[in-house]
Amino acid sequence: MKIFLDTANIDEIWTAHRWGILDGVTTNPTLAAKEGRAFEPMAREILEAVPGPVSLETTSLESAEIVREGRELASWGKNVVVKVPIFPEGLKAIKQLSDEGIRINTTLVFSSNQAILAAKAGAWCVSPFIGRLDDHGENGMDLIRQMTKIFRTYGISTLVLAASIRHPVHVVQSAEAGADIATMPFKILEQMFTHPLTDIGMKRFCEDWEKVKTYGSSRTPKPEYQRTV
Repeated sequence: MKIFLDTANIDEIWTAHRWGILDGVTTNPTLAAKEGRAFEPMAREILEAVPGPVSLETTSLESAEIVREGRELASWGKNVVVKVPIFPEGLKAIKQLSDEGIRINTTLVFSSNQAILAAKAGAWCVSPFIGRLDDHGENGMDLIRQMTKIFRTYGISTLVLAASIRHPVHVVQSAEAGADIATMPFKILEQMFTHPLTDIGMKRFCEDWEKVKTYGSSRTPKPEYQRTV
């Protein structure tokens, strides 16, 4: 399963990139607004920093405008994936943009019906929002499992991108459910490192190493034995 960051913060992106585990980035208007910067220069900076796919979202409601906006976003870099919400006008735009060779991330997906339609229209990936489903009393992981089963049964190449991840357990569950990609906030990625036993073990190793370093100065080293043949 590939790991994406769900952010528009360039510092977070560079940090994850230096860790060597970042496969891509997803953004949305809400994340972009938090950065307090003009969108285009910010997006172009992200595209240069990330070698993998970067999802940039359209905000128009008419298919012709979505297509125009999608073409503009796609022109900013070869690694652009255009995000389009799933609704009738969006679906028309997904079909046209996909036919033009532009990769589409169909977003705001909350059912397998929506995922099937997006896949039929040629979407590169679909983004089920598992955390928001959980918030409404549904099981987001059930949807991931259902979608991956449908796509694999029919040999559909559209990827399943688990979005709206709220905690590290969601990441593991998404992997178990067969998601192709999981996108998450930076704080969730940081939490994936954490385990109390790791912290205890590292502390103990460091303390013991300090003891080992003093042995050379306080003890006489053992003589070297010559091997005889």
